[in-house]
Amino acid sequence: MPTSPQSTGADLEETSRNTHTMRALMELRKKILSGDYPGGTRLFEVPLAETLQISRTPVREVMSRLAEEGLLDRLANGGFVVRSFTYADAVDAIELRGVLEGTAARLAAERGVPQAGMDQLGEILARLEACFGGGPDEVDLEAYSEANAKFHAVLVGLSNSPVVQREVERATRLPFASPSAFLSSRTHVAAFRQSLHIAQDQHRSLVAAIAGREGARAEFLAREHARIARKNLEYAVYENPELMLTVPGLVLLNS
Repeated sequence: MPTSPQSTGADLEETSRNTHTMRALMELRKKILSGDYPGGTRLFEVPLAETLQISRTPVREVMSRLAEEGLLDRLANGGFVVRSFTYADAVDAIELRGVLEGTAARLAAERGVPQAGMDQLGEILARLEACFGGGPDEVDLEAYSEANAKFHAVLVGLSNSPVVQREVERATRLPFASPSAFLSSRTHVAAFRQSLHIAQDQHRSLVAAIAGREGARAEFLAREHARIARKNLEYAVYENPELMLTVPGLVLLNS
């Protein structure tokens, strides 16, 4: 059945809203991590919506997403405040995510994944591949961030372990541990751009290991994959050491 003009218009409106929300998310994340909003700063919807040039509804969504990433804390009255944390917190959070995702990958490989699950991983891999342009430095970071977060969520779900899923969800709320927590402002760092290609190679190898029922290899790859995030954190610190003074805890660039 052909799509009606009315539904097409609604789809375009939804796509536009999602694009604006993602851009606002990355912009607010950048402002927090650059020190524009130091730890302890209370964020208010109306002035923030004006700053980001979007309506209040996506502002609430953006702040909720950043709370899940560990950059904001929810207040009892429903507001948000910027968190304070240490560099060591960020490193430990990344390490913990790697351990937990490694366990999830091993369980998925050992227990077996239905074909529908493997097809889902394959579809996400294709979306990730499409984020890379013709040149080595061409990457659609917004699309990559979204697809990468989906890949990690599906991977953990395929472990078929509610316990592991719950612990991964808890760990990714720690400072900078979320797979989608990275900064567009660091895209000019050559090492970061290269790391995305390495990460994608690891995505492919990880899917192959799970399909081949290679539990130990899948676990190793998932844990090694998380270490790219730690290296990108080091790149960010090296690029701008003053972040150590302005933002306790610094920056995580995605793997």
